[in-house]
Amino acid sequence: MTPAAPRKIIHVDMDAFYASVEQRDDPALRGRPVAVGHAAKRGVVAAASYEARTFGVRSAMPSSTAARKCPELVFVPPRFEVYRAVSRQIRAIFAEYTALIEPLSLDEAYLDVTENLRGIPTASATAKEIRARILAETGLTASAGISYNKFLAKLASDHRKPNGQFVVTPSMGAGFIEALPIGKFHGVGPVTAEKMNRLGIFTGADLRRQPLAFLQQHFGKSGPWYHAIARGEDGRPVVPDRPRKSSGSETTFATDLTDPVEIEAGVRSMADEVWAWCEKAQAYGRTVTVKIKYADFQQATRSRTLPAMVASQEALRHVSVELARTVFPPAKGIRLIGVTLSSFERLEAAAPGQLDLSL
Repeated sequence: MTPAAPRKIIHVDMDAFYASVEQRDDPALRGRPVAVGHAAKRGVVAAASYEARTFGVRSAMPSSTAARKCPELVFVPPRFEVYRAVSRQIRAIFAEYTALIEPLSLDEAYLDVTENLRGIPTASATAKEIRARILAETGLTASAGISYNKFLAKLASDHRKPNGQFVVTPSMGAGFIEALPIGKFHGVGPVTAEKMNRLGIFTGADLRRQPLAFLQQHFGKSGPWYHAIARGEDGRPVVPDRPRKSSGSETTFATDLTDPVEIEAGVRSMADEVWAWCEKAQAYGRTVTVKIKYADFQQATRSRTLPAMVASQEALRHVSVELARTVFPPAKGIRLIGVTLSSFERLEAAAPGQLDLSL
């Protein structure tokens, strides 16, 4: 048997997507530092333009911090219905080149173009044409990473941002990874990176030198994954229309809450938003999680997996409030509350065991 030919994977990542849409639609914002979000005291930056990023403004940053870093920062309220519409335009372009599309969010996706629908001979040429189409049809730029697996394609898409692309061929894979700081590895967060640094792992080359047993000892089930990616190995396929695993909603309050009545009202409101999505998607779950963030940013999480899926809005409200009550009386003010429903099943598959409050 002959070995299988390498796959051709493209990771497409829109450049500062939300902020770029706002700059496209309002010429007065072009060339200016823009943050998508609210300037309120408890606001959070959802996205930042490249002009804002030069001042150190980043997504998920408190708006007050962003404003201090960049006094000329322009805050624009998010328009998610517009971002979703543009995302659908981009997805339609992808579909003209391959049926194997795995969206990661509104602004990025993996494409397997090993056998692309237009017969373009190389993945690099395919990515270039897709990016040109996106620019022509939406007025927005995209960056792309091209490689023989998802891990490397994701890393490569950051290499020529914005409005560029980069290829990591099979012969380049090992060297590309060896030179990379461990904090740049997709899937290695700050906490894991810090732990690796304490163990003397600072680069991909350091990671590759570690035996599998050592990585399993220190990182458990993630050990084999780190062992593989250090060698440029990632067998994950591009999975089209990956089913959503959870639905969640959270809110940051204008002032810290200490009154249990107000806290429970916030929990019910978040549960209602989650339920509205579940009904629209006809996807329901068994695990309810409540997240509470205090005024000092310490966080508490409470979760319960039920024997049957939650099948009514009132049931979701009931379980969410019960979980929140486990932190009553709150020792300090609560600034954020979130509710998530996970362990999804389709309604028709799970119907015999629905959990309702009629019990």
